[in-house]
Amino acid sequence: MSEELTAQPRSHQNKNQQDGPTCREGDMQAPDRDLLEVLKFELQFLEQGKYRSLLQWRPRYIFEDSPTCRKGRSSSCTCSDCLLLDFVPAEHLSEPVPCRYIPLNERGETVDSLYRTGTQDELEEALRDWLCAVIRGLERQRSLRLRKAA
Repeated sequence: MSEELTAQPRSHQNKNQQDGPTCREGDMQAPDRDLLEVLKFELQFLEQGKYRSLLQWRPRYIFEDSPTCRKGRSSSCTCSDCLLLDFVPAEHLSEPVPCRYIPLNERGETVDSLYRTGTQDELEEALRDWLCAVIRGLERQRSLRLRKAA
């Protein structure tokens, strides 16, 4: 998987983020959320099978129904401080749910395209691979920053 395709959020490339965890389980709404910790929490949410549990009458939506999402459950995405927006291609930023258009792999598959053409297993596998690649890239960046600062 190409980490250049997936592991570099636009506005977080040069941000000087805190190096300690700023989010805890159930506290993904904190205003000082750290991108790395949020993505690790999202991966944990996925690996615990939480996207496979029903949300009242329907399956959970990827990103939208996880604690990562700051928008209300029945509203459209207008959250300018959403950390995932940095991964959304510019041409999809005005979509009602922009995070569905994050490219998850080199083939350009997105949550949206996999909802239409893939299985739940394929969607979760692509999401897991993307999250792991982004997390590795951010951990590498943080490690380099710490070494340079020392």
